[in-house]
Amino acid sequence: MDAVELSIFSSRLEAVCDEMGAVLRNAAFSPNIRDRLDFSCAVFDAKGELCAQAAHIPVHLGSMAYAMADIVARVEWHEGDMVVLNDPFMGGTHLPDVTLIAPLFHAGRLTAFLVNRAHHADIGASSPGSMPVSRSLDQEGRVIPPGKLIRGGALDNRFLSMITRANRNPGESEGDFAAQISANRSGLKRLAQLINEWGRSAFLLGLEALNAYAERLAREALKRIPAGEYSFKDLMDDDGQGNGDIPIQVRLDVKPERILVDFSGTADQVPGNINSPLSVAAAAVYYVFRCLMLPQTPACAGSFRGIELHVPQGCLLNAKRPAAVAAGNVETSTRVVDVVLGALAQVLPDEIPAASHGSMNNLAMGSVSGEFPWDYYETIGGGMGAGKQGGGLHGVQTHMTNTLNTPIEVIETRFPVRVVSYGLRRGSGGQGVRRGGDGLVRCFRFLAPTQVTLLTERRVHPPWGCVGGQPGEAGINSHNGTPLPAKIALTVEAGDTVTIETPGGGGWGVIPVRPACSHPGS
Repeated sequence: MDAVELSIFSSRLEAVCDEMGAVLRNAAFSPNIRDRLDFSCAVFDAKGELCAQAAHIPVHLGSMAYAMADIVARVEWHEGDMVVLNDPFMGGTHLPDVTLIAPLFHAGRLTAFLVNRAHHADIGASSPGSMPVSRSLDQEGRVIPPGKLIRGGALDNRFLSMITRANRNPGESEGDFAAQISANRSGLKRLAQLINEWGRSAFLLGLEALNAYAERLAREALKRIPAGEYSFKDLMDDDGQGNGDIPIQVRLDVKPERILVDFSGTADQVPGNINSPLSVAAAAVYYVFRCLMLPQTPACAGSFRGIELHVPQGCLLNAKRPAAVAAGNVETSTRVVDVVLGALAQVLPDEIPAASHGSMNNLAMGSVSGEFPWDYYETIGGGMGAGKQGGGLHGVQTHMTNTLNTPIEVIETRFPVRVVSYGLRRGSGGQGVRRGGDGLVRCFRFLAPTQVTLLTERRVHPPWGCVGGQPGEAGINSHNGTPLPAKIALTVEAGDTVTIETPGGGGWGVIPVRPACSHPGS
């Protein structure tokens, strides 16, 4: 396969993922999937190695890439099946992220898998939005081990009902599952067309060539990192259960043929829900090194073959069941990015930016009574860290998430909530030769009693600056003007407000000190 054919092959695989995403978005019922785009789509080979992905959510895609081979080995696959799962300790991330896997058979032989993962705002937790301030996995909703939602092309309605019946709006949830099924069916159709056109043998050879090409590009990019050992430590604010200043520590052992990423020294798993399954930590590591590669590097298994992980079992980043993990996927993953970037900044200061806002600023809310049941979940952007080439962007999602905000019109027409204000948090970015981006201010007024949960970070330890730049401002949460902890569940009354002021990004570079002016003749 020559260079032109390989480029076409890679683009067509990516197009399959893009079309799956378009189908999923257009068919979904919930704002979380349809408006915020909290979903991801990918193609894997028969062994569970990543072949292609759309530019969706890094934490979804990296964790799937890390864990898919184990999932494939657990299941007896048949044509027409689709397997559903969300178990964080069996390849998932946290319970709201539900994965649907469809095998593709060609001439009776298992050839590939089509996969999508979508965030369900309700997965059966007692608190609305299924993002509670939890202490164990069973408090976070329904755990779905790998099981066949579709067998031989037929939907198992009883199984689907078991998953959705505990939700506040089972009809909406079933609609989102139908959208995920449709997305996979679209992918099966498109990928089958490609394989029929190229032939199965040529398709498999194309995958080998694609991985080899990606590995060459990746290794060449990573050679820019000088050989040596580089360490960095950062702190999580708290776990929501009274434990604070929780360290995440990394050591990069860089050699020409591989990079070992060692998290020895990281805190043990904690009572609160900032614990992370290993697949999420891997996703954050893969993301950082992917950012150092050329844009045309294929997003496939070959890209990550030069990266090794050591994460002690039972630590915060490789927690053991039944640890609570709801915030590990959204908050801890982002801090893993920060510590790996912090280590790399020691040797690549011109390429590595300052810390970004460092939190997905999770807000979950919903009805108190069952008369008009509703629930809603969103993440809120903040300031991007500055780099040598420019200041940080204002009010954006960064690093492990890639979602949009929900339009105010959608929130206010569907839920008893009004968005009082939404704008930039001026001046919250860190000072430097290049300034960090500003965070956001988003204020909600409630029209009915509502349960609210906040899972946020960087409220105590602000995003750090780089090369002498100043840190960004820490975030602030408040209820009717009274400060709130970073992680809290509360019930608010009609007329109450909750305001989230998200952190700014860190600044880059020391601002030169100008000499004092002197008077003529002095």
